[in-house]
Amino acid sequence: MPVPVDVGELVAKAREGTPRAIARLLSLVEEDHPQLAEVAAALTPHTGNARVVGLTGPPGVGKSTTTSMLLSALRADGKRVGVLAIDPSSPFSGGALLGDRIRMTEHATDPGVFIRSMATRGHLGGLAWATPQAVRVLDAAGFDVVLIETVGVGQSEVDVVRLADTIVVLLAPGMGDGVQAAKAGVLEIADVFVVNKADRDGAEATVRDLKNMISLGRKEIRGRTWRQPIVAAVASEGRGADEVLAALAGHHDWLTADGELVERRKRRAGNEIEAIALRRLSAALGDVQGHGRLADLALQVVDRRTDPHSAADTLVQELRRS
Repeated sequence: MPVPVDVGELVAKAREGTPRAIARLLSLVEEDHPQLAEVAAALTPHTGNARVVGLTGPPGVGKSTTTSMLLSALRADGKRVGVLAIDPSSPFSGGALLGDRIRMTEHATDPGVFIRSMATRGHLGGLAWATPQAVRVLDAAGFDVVLIETVGVGQSEVDVVRLADTIVVLLAPGMGDGVQAAKAGVLEIADVFVVNKADRDGAEATVRDLKNMISLGRKEIRGRTWRQPIVAAVASEGRGADEVLAALAGHHDWLTADGELVERRKRRAGNEIEAIALRRLSAALGDVQGHGRLADLALQVVDRRTDPHSAADTLVQELRRS
C-alpha cells in the first residue's frame, strides 16, 4: 500500500525549488500513485509558463553533450532549467542504464538546474503517459525551460518528443547516411536541426543534404511558413550554443505570432487526457478479466456464438454501466 503524502506541502516546497520535493513529485508520477490526480489538480494553477524543448536523434550523435551545452547557455542567460533524460533501462533492475546525469556533472550542484533520468523499462508507451505529467511538475516548480532528451529516433521516441513546443533533431557526420537514418517520421517533426560534431569530415555534406531535403518541403500553418534552420555545432566544446538558442527563440516567436503555441499545447493536453483515460480503461479491463467476463466472451468467439466486434461492443457497454 503506497504511503499517503501531504500533497499541499509537497507542492509548496516544490514551488520553493526544493529538489527533494520535486524529485518526490516525479516519483509519484512514475509510480502512478493513488494521489496522482490530487497532485495534478494542485500543480495545474502553476503551469503553462515553461518552454518545452525536445531533443532526439540517432544514437551516438551527442544528445547528452548537446543537452549539457544548452544547459550552460541557458543558465548563462539566467534561465532555470529542468531536464528529463529518457534512458533505456537495465533488463535486470529496471533502472536507467545510460545515466545521462553522468555527462552533466558540471551542473549537479547548480540550484537552477534539475536533472531526472526516466527509465523506459523496455517500454516507451508508459513514458508517453508519464512524461507530460513529469513536465507539468517541472513547469509548476518554476523552471523556465524543460528539456526532454530521448534515447533514439524510433516511433515511440518520436511520440514522446511530440510533447515539446519545439523539437530539435540532432545528426552527426561519419555515422553512415545520417539523413537517411533519420528520415522516417523524424525529419517531418523537426523544428530545428543541429549537426553536431561539425569539426569532423563530412559535416558540410550532411548540412548540404539536409538543406536539399528541407527545400522539398516546408512547415506551413495558416499561410505562415517555417523553414527549419540548420545549426552546425561542436557540443563538446560549446561551439554553436548561441546559434542553437537563437534558432529556438526564433521558432518560439513563430509559434506565438499566430496562436500556434496554444494549438500545439491543446493537442498535447488532448493526448495526455486520452492516455490517462486509456490507462483507466485498461485497469477496468483488468478488473473484468479478473472476474472472468473477458474469458467468457473469448470463449463465445471461439465457439462461434458471437464475433469479436460484437463481443467488444458488449464489453464496452458493460464497462459503461459499471
